[in-house]
Amino acid sequence: MSDHNKVMTPRVLILLFIFIVVVPFLPLLLSQRWNWWEAWIFFLIYVLGFVISRALAARRHPDLLAERAHFMCHQDAKSWDKVLSPLVGLGGAFIPLTAGLEARWHWSYSLALPIKILALLLILGGFTLASLALIENRFFSGMVRIQKDRDHKPISSGPYRWLRHPGYTGALVSYLGTPLLLNSNWTFVPVLFLGVVLIIRTNLEDKTLRTELSGYEEYAQQVRYRLLPGIW
Repeated sequence: MSDHNKVMTPRVLILLFIFIVVVPFLPLLLSQRWNWWEAWIFFLIYVLGFVISRALAARRHPDLLAERAHFMCHQDAKSWDKVLSPLVGLGGAFIPLTAGLEARWHWSYSLALPIKILALLLILGGFTLASLALIENRFFSGMVRIQKDRDHKPISSGPYRWLRHPGYTGALVSYLGTPLLLNSNWTFVPVLFLGVVLIIRTNLEDKTLRTELSGYEEYAQQVRYRLLPGIW
């Protein structure tokens, strides 16, 4: 069976539909505000960003999507990530959910256009950075594990020249822009929660790689920062 066939299982297709179509559509679905242009932009960025990044990643690393499709199925995944990884997924879903509910109950407000443009740049910049990390890194798995079955090695090219975990950095940047684009104060709550979870996950993942992945310690000495440039 080819990697493509292994990826396109009914389970994977259902999860993709929920998290890549339904979840980013929640602000529009819950608010019933079909003229909410910011929510339409959010939806389009989310869907197109996913499709384009995965297509480019699959073209460069044909086995990567199969690896990511086995989410929560890897027996050698770290026990702590079997908790943290689903929390990241659920936390990401709560961002558009909260924005949609806030708009439905008319708790939202309108920000000035320059702030909306800044928010849009943050979201696009975060998606771009995370996508580049995915495309560059053949071992960009959905779970933290040492991929001995795939000849796991440290990656030091692309955005990994400046950050050890650029995918998480890109996600955080996109999360921060979303409440501003969607006029939602309450959405900062799941964003803060996700920020804490990603910092914890980054710390645990980095320690795992430094102790268990050959060559990573040397790479970590060359690339100083894990998640936040100039800070950590």
